[in-house]
Amino acid sequence: MSGSYDIIIVGAGHNGLVTAAYLARAGKRVLVLERRHVVGGACVTEELWPGFKVSTAAYVNSLLRPEIIRDLELSRHGFELLPRSPSSFTPFPDGRFLLMGPDKELTRQQVAKFSERDAEALPRYEAMLERVAAFIEPTLLETPPNPWSLRPTNLARLAGLGWRFLQLGREGPAALEILTGAARPILDRWFESEQLKIALATDAIIGAMASPTVPGTAYVLFHHVMGECNGVRGMWGYVRGGMGGITQALASAARVHRAEIRVNSPVAKIVTRRGRVKGVALEDGTEFQARKVVSNADAHVTFLQLLEERELEPEFVAAVKSIDYASASLKINVALSELPDFTAVRGSGLPPNGHLRGTIHVAPTLDYIERAYDDAKYGRPSADPILECTIPSVVDTTVAPPGKHVMSFFVQYAPYQLRNASWDQVKHEFADRCFDILDEYAPNFKRSVIDRQVLSPLDLERRFGLTGGNIFQGAMTLSQLFFLRPLPGYADYRTPIKGLYLCGSATHPGGGVMGACGYNAAREILRDR
Repeated sequence: MSGSYDIIIVGAGHNGLVTAAYLARAGKRVLVLERRHVVGGACVTEELWPGFKVSTAAYVNSLLRPEIIRDLELSRHGFELLPRSPSSFTPFPDGRFLLMGPDKELTRQQVAKFSERDAEALPRYEAMLERVAAFIEPTLLETPPNPWSLRPTNLARLAGLGWRFLQLGREGPAALEILTGAARPILDRWFESEQLKIALATDAIIGAMASPTVPGTAYVLFHHVMGECNGVRGMWGYVRGGMGGITQALASAARVHRAEIRVNSPVAKIVTRRGRVKGVALEDGTEFQARKVVSNADAHVTFLQLLEERELEPEFVAAVKSIDYASASLKINVALSELPDFTAVRGSGLPPNGHLRGTIHVAPTLDYIERAYDDAKYGRPSADPILECTIPSVVDTTVAPPGKHVMSFFVQYAPYQLRNASWDQVKHEFADRCFDILDEYAPNFKRSVIDRQVLSPLDLERRFGLTGGNIFQGAMTLSQLFFLRPLPGYADYRTPIKGLYLCGSATHPGGGVMGACGYNAAREILRDR
């Protein structure tokens, strides 16, 4: 053995680092082992080209829990959020556009261009979401109750949840629909203008193998309106220096409390004996001993790759194999010589480049989204994909050389499993199609491209250990949320192996750079001392 620790954490993604920091702060001797050369997992900044610092995977933030920012004093470790306002820009083929953001008057004027009725309805819609959020958000930092257990603590938690739901009153059915339903029927009921519904609906499908008409997308939509940026609710921001600013700050906070973090240390096996964890073994044969091991990897990697199948009950293995990792997202990172010049805003009187501060949505109609999803259902990359683009260098000048810019494309739909090709064969052709589409709206775009990186779902799996390329470590569908995540009976961050825990997005409350999974896991680990 090369060393003995109280707790070993497998993977230095943001949740693993949150867990490490809280456990080290509690006085535990903690070792974090990361297989890549840099901490952060999918929440990382990498200099892909000289002077261009790219948020390779995750690209915007709002969900990082304020409790974590406060407890770990992340601002002291270099973490800084830069608000985006306006936060959303949607151009349309007819030359019109829609801007939305925290400026209520600007948003009202913009929506009124398409529908006065919708401009009046939008604040009521947002108020409804806030009331539902008051019910749902407290559950993010709670361990889900086990409805199959009669233990008093479980019964008390179930009773508390039921009481909070009853307090919603007439908003109760809306909460249930958001948790279980499809996004499009909700948007159709509230609004009449196609343009507003498109701007909102794109948030319902990000990272999901689903269209807005598929049940479960309402919760993905709601997932994007939770959180805050510097105290402003519902606002998203960029992290100064890229998303790696979060994980570098978390790593620094963990080290202050004497956690040890090792990169270039891929774990090959979680070592067990007689149903109890004993430590881990690296790919080079080095072994570390600990009475507790915490995996930041998803359930598939943890139980089917890092453990021997014979160490688990067959029924549990079968349940792990049945977890849905369906995904249809592809990421393109781009270095630009100049900003895209969108024809829709020419002569509009908008402040220069103000429309480029937030997310650029390209999806002309709701039926366009449905057709794009139809392609993915049958194992084809969308012929006309949906683009969600951001240009963080408009807000954060530290991520690109003077006069140059970095741009991110998050693309739907790119199904992990292709019927008649492999992603290694077709990913650049698909990226070319995405560039052609954006060039229709901003004709200078393609000539401004200096270089690009294309990460297919297969690349996301290889690079970041995300099974199926799923950015949430498992689909965020009703059957895989709350006390069902990652599996019924195991939503408390514990596993069938004594001393082995999960802390990643595979657990409640799921994906997004939130840190809640790691926070909750640390609390449960400390309870087991």
